[in-house]
Amino acid sequence: MKDTNKELLLNSEECAGSLRNVLDALYVLNGKWKLALILSLIQSSKRFNEIQHEVTGISSKVLDKELKTLELNGFITRNVYPTKPITIIYEATEYSMTLKGVMAELSVWGKRHREKIKESMRK
Repeated sequence: MKDTNKELLLNSEECAGSLRNVLDALYVLNGKWKLALILSLIQSSKRFNEIQHEVTGISSKVLDKELKTLELNGFITRNVYPTKPITIIYEATEYSMTLKGVMAELSVWGKRHREKIKESMRK
């Protein structure tokens, strides 16, 4: 990879590898909710209803499905406590912490994009 005028130039093999890596990441993190759920649980462990309240707009059915997928991929753990009634707490794993940099960059990009759109609407 060469750095020329702040542009990254990839040869065809590097480009194919980079594309494969991005597709792998998107396959695991696809959809509207996964990164938001991981971010919510990185902040603190939560019960199902707390997650649903914090991540507004997600239905119970979709939340249940997404939590199962995130658990299957090692991003969260589901802890069941034998209380009456049973208490279930979801928490982020150490593996999910590897996404902190990605989420920080997405946050910065999202803010810039929102500002760009607002500016274009003013014109």
